Amino acid sequence: MIRAFALFAAIMMALPAIAAPVRIKDLVEFDGVRGNDLVGYGLVVGLNGTGDGIRNAPFTEEIMSNILERLGVNITGEQFRPRNAAAVFVTAELPPFARAGSQIDVTVSAIGDAGSLLGGTLVMTPLNAADGQIYAVAQGTLIAGGAAAEGEGASVVQGVPTAGVIPSGARVEREIAFDFTGLETVRLALRTPDFTTAGLIEAAINSALNRRVARMTDPGTVVIDITATNAISPAHAMGRIENIAIEPQRRARVVVDQRSGTIVLGEDVRISRVAVSQGNLTLRIAETPIVVQPNPFSPGETVVVPRTEADLVEEPGIGLAEVPDGTSLSEVIAGLNALGVNPRDMIDILKSIKAAGALHAEFIVR
Repeated sequence: MIRAFALFAAIMMALPAIAAPVRIKDLVEFDGVRGNDLVGYGLVVGLNGTGDGIRNAPFTEEIMSNILERLGVNITGEQFRPRNAAAVFVTAELPPFARAGSQIDVTVSAIGDAGSLLGGTLVMTPLNAADGQIYAVAQGTLIAGGAAAEGEGASVVQGVPTAGVIPSGARVEREIAFDFTGLETVRLALRTPDFTTAGLIEAAINSALNRRVARMTDPGTVVIDITATNAISPAHAMGRIENIAIEPQRRARVVVDQRSGTIVLGEDVRISRVAVSQGNLTLRIAETPIVVQPNPFSPGETVVVPRTEADLVEEPGIGLAEVPDGTSLSEVIAGLNALGVNPRDMIDILKSIKAAGALHAEFIVR
């Protein structure tokens, strides 16, 4: 499987790169057009004995008491310890321009010692924003993302059954006031700041509208003068601007993930003239102690004699190879794949090339 993936990667790297136009809406964020995070504290009921242990999660009993009292059930002085309820945090994002009555998705996560939220139902939970105001109310049947089974002698868990989602599980009750129609200027914030890309966005907008309405202020911001677009409203102007396509520029970058052995590289990565030699040393140490016992009916005691075997093996690697000047990193990776170098050794080689100053790109290790 790994060799097949390496061959696929080598083939893809060998193909000529074709720059594809990208819409401005996929490159920038519009100033003021943003979502808001919501959070709430609620209760999931209807669990099949996999809820919170009340002794370990007393807050679950407290919220259950509060809900029952609001419903007119007097439980003063009563003690109940059900196992079919769990305290949860409910999180959601209120999208921009969400109107009262619209529905949004919510994520539900257990905060106690509940074993699973499968089959549970979230009781009506208000969701607050950072200002403390309630903007939505969540309720519904939970869809958990895993499964759990337990017996007397063993248990098995697949995925994360203590968290799940409720699609369209919250209804917006309060709108966020934002007068978009009154804006005279709108700032476009680039997700990846770059002088060249910002300049291309400015030129493309001015060319499409046949007038100077866009101005680059820094590598991450392009300001649009709405009054100069002669549009009916700012919404009409942004609807036309966001679909203009450009070919963005990006910095040369190499990203490696040491845990999974993943290597992602940009098209513009280049390597200067450098020589590479790589080999592996493997040290194996094995302990095989010997038990020595005295003869029957003879004085003495059993003794454990330590016995250690050490072996140093040098596995075949890459001999001294020279990389010519101006070689692209994709060509180097393709050559290493052809030699059967595994991804982790490949990451070590790239680190060494970067340390030698021959890798001309931003090197990110995760």
